[in-house]
Order: sequence, then structure tokens, then C-alpha cells
Amino acid sequence: MDQLYDVIIIGGASAGLTAAIYSSRRALKTLVLTKDIGGQLSTTPDVENYPGFSLIEGWTLSNNFKVQAEKFGAEIKFAEVTAVRPENGRFVVEAHEARYLAKTVILAFGKTPRNLEVPGEKEFQGKGVSYCATCDMPFFKGKTVAVIGGGNSALDAAIYGAQTAAKVYLIHRRDQFRGEQVLIDRVKNQPNIELVYNAITKEVKGDTAVRSIVVADSVSGQDKEIPLDGVFVEIGYIIKAEFIKDLVKMTERSEIITDDHQMTSVPGIFAAGDVTTSVYKQAVVSAGEGCIAALAAYEYILKQSGQTAIMTDWGITPKAKTAAEPPATTTSSLPKAETTPVGATTLEV
Repeated sequence: MDQLYDVIIIGGASAGLTAAIYSSRRALKTLVLTKDIGGQLSTTPDVENYPGFSLIEGWTLSNNFKVQAEKFGAEIKFAEVTAVRPENGRFVVEAHEARYLAKTVILAFGKTPRNLEVPGEKEFQGKGVSYCATCDMPFFKGKTVAVIGGGNSALDAAIYGAQTAAKVYLIHRRDQFRGEQVLIDRVKNQPNIELVYNAITKEVKGDTAVRSIVVADSVSGQDKEIPLDGVFVEIGYIIKAEFIKDLVKMTERSEIITDDHQMTSVPGIFAAGDVTTSVYKQAVVSAGEGCIAALAAYEYILKQSGQTAIMTDWGITPKAKTAAEPPATTTSSLPKAETTPVGATTLEV
């Protein structure tokens, strides 16, 4: 017989693990299914903009989330989810050969690194082509590498690489970077980072491992081959949501549409973090959405069981917009309700 969970969370990064913390503290039987811990955050060498920490490694912060979630009773399993579907008033979640049942589901699986889609990239993955500077840069100590991209992740990777590699080429297809100015300044102050602007990567070349890349100057049109030992691709991320494409409403970019309680177009299924339409893809934003999703899931379960939902901090919750509508602009005039959740003994912030 399949084990029934109150909430199954798909994804183990900022959104998913924060949701696990809050759902577990509400005494909900919680399962986290994830391929890894931390997602993009775990690959960030230095995090300087997460509240409460002036500087912390991304992996350390991610692991802190995990430890805290497990402390409150969340169960974490490493598996890739292949299907989610409603069945007899519950949700079936399949992961490889395993099958789980849930009263609610929180989709928090984040994004996947975008590929260059050039000859040689696939052939040399794991042989010099990497999508994780934190994971693989130490293997290139004293060698020459290229970081491809122009956002914060590329700038971070170049700065990190400059501490390990002998030389770092930072290759960007435009004439200016899109990241934070403080990171741009650090890159420009590193003597072993060479900036290559207006360069479009055309090919990765090598034998048993990467030996060079070919880039085209978008201004002159001329090709240039750069000898090197490793290529770090940092050109953004995409959402791989094929397993729920016929389940919940999504945008053309596969971002999941939610209401202001993080509920999707399917009652009982919530979404949080980078998979949603939130404009700002930041760890602290994902954590906040994960918190909302977990509390909303708790409220949903209470209502489904016929109990009075008394979750809100500022009176009765106004009716939320649907997952396909913009937020309402009117102010609720409903009377004040109790604010102490059932079973709560400590204040959550």
C-alpha cells in the first residue's frame, strides 16, 4: 500500500527546503523529492546578499536549510520525479520505480543550466565542459579555462576561477555585462581574467578532453580559436517541466502560474521559487515563496478535512486571485479572525 504524505515537495533548494521547514513545523507529514541539495545556490562560492549572513558559501547555506528541515521531521529522498497526477482525491507522485501519495504537492524544482547547443559541447561534457564552477573548478588548478556568460553566475565563476586557474577567459556575446556592478568591478581587477566581448561561442574542440574553443567576433565576423583546458557554461537556466505540462497552467517559458497563495491552477498543487512567474529569481525570494506555499498547503488541508482555517496573521484571508488572473487591488473589509494556528506553540517569523 502506498504511503500517504500530507505534502510532497519536489525540489531541494531554497524554495523546497524552506517549504519543508514550515510544513514540518505544522506537523504535516512531509517528503522532499530532489535530485540534489541547494540547486543553483549550492554552486555559488560566496553568497553576500542573503539576510543574516554577510558572507556564506552557497553549499553551506543550502545544507543549513536541509539540516533545519530534517530537524523538524521532513523526510528527504534523492530521486527525479517523472510524473504527478490526481487520483481519487489524492496526488500520485512517481519517481523512477517508486510511487508516493500526497494530499498536497509543492512544485519547487527550480531551473536547469542552459546549454550552448554548439558542436563538441555534448561530446566533452565531463571531459572539460562543466556547468558547475564550484564543483569542477578545483580540477583546473594552474590551467587555462573559459567562462561563458555575462550575468552574475558567470562573473562569480570567473572570480572563483581566478583563484585557482592560471588564466580565465570571460567570454560574453555582448559589449557589457548584465551582472551586479560590484562583481563586474572585481572581475576587472583580476589580472588573470581576460575579458572577451562580442564573442559568440561556435564550437568546443579537443581529443580525449577539451583543448580549445572557437568564438566568432559579432562585430567583425572573424573566428578565433582559443587554446584552453576547460569550459564553464554560465548562460542562464531553463525550466524543465515536461512532467507537469498537461497538469498545471504555465507560461510559454514553462513558468508555473500561481495565485498570491502560491496555488497553481489545480487546487492542492502549489509552486514556489524559480519555477514560478516571479520576476526576481533570488534565493531569498524563493525561500519566501516556499514559506507561503507550505502555510497555504496547511490551510488547504485543514479546509479539506472540514476544520476551520485560522492561519492568517492579519485577520481572515481575502479571497485569492486565481492562478490565471492578476492580483486584486481592493482591500478586504472582512472581520478580524483568530490568529493562533491550531497546535502552534512558538512564533514563526
